[in-house]
Amino acid sequence: MQVKKEMVLYYCPEKESQKGNNTRVARLKAVLIQMGIRIKNISPDQTSQTIGYLAGSEGFEEQPAGECPVVEEEILVMKNFSSKRIDELLMNLKRSGVSKIALKAVITDTNSKWSFYDLYQELKKEHETMTGKEES
Repeated sequence: MQVKKEMVLYYCPEKESQKGNNTRVARLKAVLIQMGIRIKNISPDQTSQTIGYLAGSEGFEEQPAGECPVVEEEILVMKNFSSKRIDELLMNLKRSGVSKIALKAVITDTNSKWSFYDLYQELKKEHETMTGKEES
């Protein structure tokens, strides 16, 4: 049986990367590399693409370039992770001093059909519900 390669779709808004977060992003990427996890950086012009396409899943094609909605927060989307490996990743990030990433997800059959922006909206809603922070 072939082991499926783990991959992370990583999005960091440009305003965040300009805020002196470069060392944080470098630490995060170093942890992923040490763990043997592929990193796919998602750029602002890819937010209208489906998660399945961005993750290189079969059966997903690139969407015509259209308007790309703005994603304002950092997002980490994991592909082919076991729950044990998710725990390892989160622990290693914490150990290396990477502050918590609020919006994270695992790719599922359902969300792989969503655009990156739609996943962002859903994660944001879930996070606000779980932390009790409703936007007015």
